[in-house]
Amino acid sequence: MAAPVVDLPELRERTHVFADRREAGEVLARMLAGTVDTDAVVVAIPAGGVPVGAALAAALGLPLDVAVVSKITLPWNTEAGYGAVAFDGRVALNEPLVRMSGLTPEEVEAGIRATREKVERRVRRLRGGEAAPDVAGREVIAVDDGLASGLTMQLAVEALRAAGARRIVVAVPTAHPEALARIARVADAVYCANVRSGPPFAVAEAYRRWYDVPEEEAAALLGR
Repeated sequence: MAAPVVDLPELRERTHVFADRREAGEVLARMLAGTVDTDAVVVAIPAGGVPVGAALAAALGLPLDVAVVSKITLPWNTEAGYGAVAFDGRVALNEPLVRMSGLTPEEVEAGIRATREKVERRVRRLRGGEAAPDVAGREVIAVDDGLASGLTMQLAVEALRAAGARRIVVAVPTAHPEALARIARVADAVYCANVRSGPPFAVAEAYRRWYDVPEEEAAALLGR
């Protein structure tokens, strides 16, 4: 049974609705207020999800942690992902996209290896070498700055579930309806302020100020 998806009807199909990731996190916090456990933990996907998660956690008075999950990108387009690698080593591939892209098995394996290395580096940088956040028995609010395909968040939810999370609420500022449907199949609840159909769909178009969040900024927000 799919989880319920809560959105803001007044923001549907609109672009540039958030000034930046911080404002987006504050909007999500208002949507979530009064619906989550007082001992819940906000877990952000780096790097772009960390500013959103930091603002949400601060507004709700909850602790902030990070789940290191990274998309496997196409060799010729580092914005487009055809898979993802999670902090616990699990891998997911968008098989139809792999076939459409014409990637060879060797290229796919190279992409997985490079992404594993990126995940391991971020685990050392952002979690001090401890891969999994402490979520056992707790309600988790999983946050990113947006969902295009939803594959990365799906893998994050599966990894957090395996780490012992009791309940997982996914909260994202913007997403494509198909991505939300994918996440609703694995999460317990889904909140998305700005739902936009397509194609084309770009997470960045929900923001008036958009930039690639450097790891240094994510580390500072996490206090690491």
